[in-house]
Amino acid sequence: MVADVVRAHDYYAGRLGFRSPRMWGEPPTFCIAERDGLELMLAQVDTGNAVHSNAENQGRIDAYFWVDDADALHSEFSANGADLVGEPEDQPYGMREFLVRDPDGHVLGFGHDTTGGA
Repeated sequence: MVADVVRAHDYYAGRLGFRSPRMWGEPPTFCIAERDGLELMLAQVDTGNAVHSNAENQGRIDAYFWVDDADALHSEFSANGADLVGEPEDQPYGMREFLVRDPDGHVLGFGHDTTGGA
């Protein structure tokens, strides 16, 4: 859920490389942003309603994406001016990951497996 789907999509496209070939509504209130086979639905809340991200709940992540190379993606996002929440780090559960914050406060995780597993 986002406050303004056009603003959110502009961030996802310009900073994170996602594309939405179609937006629904006039003005738009919904789209499906896609990148490298990963999809994320962006739906606009009704006027006057608040957006509540999982980050408000003890910093939890709103969405997590398994990627091929978290370090390369972090560098790309950094060059594009994304709101990065730290550097890529190896985690005890076998992932190398980093976080990004979107304009509505959603925190997205991007990580790759470091165990050699699938």
